Amino acid sequence: MTALESPPEQTGPMPAEQREALLRMPGFGSLYSDHMVTARWTAEAGWHDTRTGPLTAFSLHPATMAFHYGQTIFEGLKAFWRPDGRHVLFRPGDHARRFARSARRMAMPELPEADFLAAVAALTRADRDWVPRPRGHSFYLRPFLLAAETHLSNRPAAEYLFAVIGSPARPAAVEPAPIRLWASTEYVRAADGGTGTVKCGGNYGGSYLAQQEAAAHGCHQVVWLDARERRYVEEVGGSNLFFVEGDRLVTPPLSGTLLAGVTRDSILRLAGRLGLAVAEEPVTLEDWERGCRDGRITETFACGTARALAPVGHAVTPEGEWAIGDGGTGPVTRRLLHTLLDIQYGVTPDEFGWLHAV
Repeated sequence: MTALESPPEQTGPMPAEQREALLRMPGFGSLYSDHMVTARWTAEAGWHDTRTGPLTAFSLHPATMAFHYGQTIFEGLKAFWRPDGRHVLFRPGDHARRFARSARRMAMPELPEADFLAAVAALTRADRDWVPRPRGHSFYLRPFLLAAETHLSNRPAAEYLFAVIGSPARPAAVEPAPIRLWASTEYVRAADGGTGTVKCGGNYGGSYLAQQEAAAHGCHQVVWLDARERRYVEEVGGSNLFFVEGDRLVTPPLSGTLLAGVTRDSILRLAGRLGLAVAEEPVTLEDWERGCRDGRITETFACGTARALAPVGHAVTPEGEWAIGDGGTGPVTRRLLHTLLDIQYGVTPDEFGWLHAV
């Protein structure tokens, strides 16, 4: 498929036999379910015209403001299958509130939490047959909002389009392979007062050059450092980062440049189950390297909605590289991952109230 081609548009629900074949190994982000939910906002009418219909392409004018001024935000959350025929959404209210915060920061209309929850639930119900059953698989929902007004003025738009699409996915490996990380000292992800705390499109498009640099050094992702001193570890790609120091779990604080990850918060709250003390404190690149070399830091992992937990085996900088522990998946990372998955897949009770049945 070339850059100017689009995936073939579906003319109706996919036949069950074809769908089941695709669900055996769905990958991530390349397979889509049959329906989508859309809603519109205008300055005159507010939110209106909410509907659930077939997945179809949008028709947008070349002067659509989202193309020119970057007013786009999104969220990503998951639905999971249950043997009793129900499906559950993981922490949808937290995603709804973060979506509203992103909209506020980007001068876009805030979608009420109840409407966000209704939209993701409606799509999950409409495409319930697309929710995979095996452990490690999930139904990934992508709500997004874009400036839909046709105009070339450099200002907030007066019309917006909200949509939710779904994608069966297998990104969360039950036994994930360790990743290598490249510490970017030239490029930064976010600065104080910027948009680092929200999920807007420009945060991600602006990271790709550094990601290419990471790939050129044999690494899977970028470790972002602070914009002011280029010393303090902040995020990994679009994920949060944790360090294991004995019976302590350390993660950088939400300083105003980091995204408040829903999985990050889940890990902080699950740590007590494993008898871990939790600390949100700054970690420099030097601290990380020295701690790994002297054995104080035994594990490092990244976490986010798409990947759940990903162990870090090696860190690489322009000056050299070092291993974290033995370079494999550590016991704390493994236990936290399985504790999280056990809740999501209904193996253990949800004592936190994170799951929303639909």
